[in-house]
Amino acid sequence: MSDDFPLGLLFGLLFLLICLSAFFSSSETGMMSINRYRLSHQANSGDSRAQRVVRLLARPDRLIGVILIGNNFVNNLAASIATIIAIHFFGEVTGPAVATALLTITVLIFAEVTPKTYAAVKPERIAFPASRVLEPLLKLLYPLVWLVNAISNGLLRVMGVKNIDGGADHLTRDELRTVVHEAGTLIPQRHQAMLLSILDLENVTVNDIMVPRHEVMGIDLDDDLEEILTQIRTSQHTRLPIYKGDINNIIGMLHLRNAARFLSRGEVTKAAIVQEAREPYFIPESTQLHTQLLNFQKQKRRIGIVVDEYGDVEGLVTLEDILEEIVGEFTTDVAGMEQDIHRQEDGSQLIEGTANIRDINKTLGWQLPTDGPKTLNGLILEHLEAFPDGPTCLQVGNVRMEILEVRDNLVTAARCWQAPRRR
Repeated sequence: MSDDFPLGLLFGLLFLLICLSAFFSSSETGMMSINRYRLSHQANSGDSRAQRVVRLLARPDRLIGVILIGNNFVNNLAASIATIIAIHFFGEVTGPAVATALLTITVLIFAEVTPKTYAAVKPERIAFPASRVLEPLLKLLYPLVWLVNAISNGLLRVMGVKNIDGGADHLTRDELRTVVHEAGTLIPQRHQAMLLSILDLENVTVNDIMVPRHEVMGIDLDDDLEEILTQIRTSQHTRLPIYKGDINNIIGMLHLRNAARFLSRGEVTKAAIVQEAREPYFIPESTQLHTQLLNFQKQKRRIGIVVDEYGDVEGLVTLEDILEEIVGEFTTDVAGMEQDIHRQEDGSQLIEGTANIRDINKTLGWQLPTDGPKTLNGLILEHLEAFPDGPTCLQVGNVRMEILEVRDNLVTAARCWQAPRRR
């Protein structure tokens, strides 16, 4: 055997140890950087590689233990061999220092930074194949891993960390909203909007989307019978509330499908109309939309009367109103209904005082406050703290408003525009 053979063998072994160090370093980063939700989906779909990684991540202390035991072993052995080689070339005095410097640079570049960066960018390419080695290695080194974990976990308990299991990650509603936003082209924009709308249902109550009482179309039994029948025949709505004298005295809800029963008779009476009506379904104004959606489903209802804490009618809300909060507008405006927002030639918006603030924000992309008054009239009066006597200007957030018309203590029209941003 020549004198060069043992030295060549040491160089080969040192190269192998650096490769093993890179393997352990990249495995640690890849395992900890992998997308847990994609991994869970792949495992549930029957991917054996993902299932193996899930098993390893179930106990992160054991996984990290076996990786670091292997990494420290190969690094220490590589340091010893590098010292032997350096002593051969530089002597016993200079050799250890040279070995330390050269091995530090080599390990830093080839066994730490490069493999860990690659694993952070492509975690699945590292984690899946590495799990084939780490799982049997964990079983082989289990006694040593158990001893190391027992000491380490004891220290963690002293520091207040009691649960070291890699349990399922839980997302809050705001975190899930961020995930949907960052999905990019993976989820069509239309579907993203629907998902975000579903998440926002908990932040919206029925009085945010209801038809206010002054816009509710209903049948007043105090009217003449012919006037009532004309209203039924020409109604644009399929369901009409029936009340007597005042809308607070709602008797029932009439579905126009049932109106054919008494319209086909020779003589129609108000009693016959009431007989075909269904008992009214009342909803507290503070009910959240996701709760009301389930209540509609449970009660087999499509429309409800919104009442305040005193039992007075505030308006009505339908199942379609809630669904439109999720999927967007899918019904057409009834004939003759005027739009609340009119764009002017100078770029401003002429908005009626009864316009809903949430509708204004959605239509124009503004951010007017929605946690107080529900209409533009209410918002203006809240900020002025008085009824304007004539044309008045004000600014709410970055939206400037000019009151154009006041009638019966109500702001009926205002010109609005966004103020330019300050640089």
